[in-house]
Amino acid sequence: MRQRGATSRLIKAMMDAFGLPDLRRKLLFTLLILVIFRFVAHVPLPGVNLDALKDLFERNQLLGMLDLFSGGAMRNFSVAAMGVYPYITSSIIMQLLIPVIPSLAALSKEGEAGRNRLNVITHWVTVPLAALQGYGQLVILNNEGILTGVGIGLTGERLFPTVAMVFTMIAGTMFLVWLGELITERGIGNGISILIFGGIVSGLPGMIGRSYLTRGNLISLFAFVVLGLMLILVIVIVTQAHRRIPVQYARTVFQRGRMMRQGGSTYIPLRVNSAGMIPLIFAMSVMIFPGTVASYFVNSSGFVGSAANFIRNLFDGANLFYWASYGLLVLAFAFFYTMVIFQQQNLAETLKKQGGFIPGIRPGKFTEEYLNRVINRITWGGAVFLALVAVSPYLAQIGTGTAGQVLQLSSTGLLIVVGVVLDTMKQLEAQLLIRHYEGFIR
Repeated sequence: MRQRGATSRLIKAMMDAFGLPDLRRKLLFTLLILVIFRFVAHVPLPGVNLDALKDLFERNQLLGMLDLFSGGAMRNFSVAAMGVYPYITSSIIMQLLIPVIPSLAALSKEGEAGRNRLNVITHWVTVPLAALQGYGQLVILNNEGILTGVGIGLTGERLFPTVAMVFTMIAGTMFLVWLGELITERGIGNGISILIFGGIVSGLPGMIGRSYLTRGNLISLFAFVVLGLMLILVIVIVTQAHRRIPVQYARTVFQRGRMMRQGGSTYIPLRVNSAGMIPLIFAMSVMIFPGTVASYFVNSSGFVGSAANFIRNLFDGANLFYWASYGLLVLAFAFFYTMVIFQQQNLAETLKKQGGFIPGIRPGKFTEEYLNRVINRITWGGAVFLALVAVSPYLAQIGTGTAGQVLQLSSTGLLIVVGVVLDTMKQLEAQLLIRHYEGFIR
């Protein structure tokens, strides 16, 4: 009965959302941008051998991560083959540089104008990152015989095609970033996350068909679905989990021209998984780098060629060493990124300025030390969770008998999908509550 009541409330909330003209306009605008994104993802670059590209994806599991962020566009090598990954990398770099560079730290404290300026800098940093990534992809495909006429040597007849394709890929990435920002401004949810979400969901039917249905492996399909549902449940629980730190405030209010002291109480929600999916992206980038560099030297002779082949095989995503290293890196990056973000928030100083304090803890340095101890303890739960999420594709390979296809909708993809759905539902909830409607959550 309770489940039926929750379902009816969800249906009623959706009807209420579409019944409001402005909210309906936001939802339809978001859907329109997603349709445009999927059209762009199917506009191919010229001169690509699609059959050879398909074979490369079957042999190289690590390309699945890049294809994940491009929404399947890399598998077709379209103008949006890089997706929004360069922008995500640029955003992460800016977040790490803000506490290090004083001028950026000053901009972050200037309110809306400072954030807009930082956003412009992030866009400019995205361009060279997209150029480097696009050129690297062209070189790799050229070495694999998938793309001809481009390569490392930018001379003669190779110069114009290579430059034209790199600029086209940069334009495709920036166009997707613009579409994402349109969703953020005029639609519902975070635009960049919505685009990644749309790409992952659109690739699900093809992944299931390639991995299970064409092979008649229904038992493995059932096991994979069960594992995916269990993983989604755990992701929702950990994503929503937080530790409440009670806070008392001594507020000064004015009533009828007189100043009065009035106390208040609230809490600080410290999330178990404050880092989100960022540690997974960091760790994946580190694990991809050695194999990518080694691929440039696999055709060399002597010791260089042998070492390059050894490194490429070691980081090909098909052995225990790779997945163990990946899990340990995710664990380390979870603590590193959480500490960086937590130090930027400077909660102890903010509480002191606002006249707040934690009961039993002296303000200032003692509050900072207490909050650091708490965040360190609860981050262990989030870090271990992310590490298990990272290695779950390897466990799925063992349990279901599938190979590289599992990575195409990996645990990272599920983490993104669940996070985007929860965030979008919260925004819809807020929009409905503002208009005095009952939302999704009671």
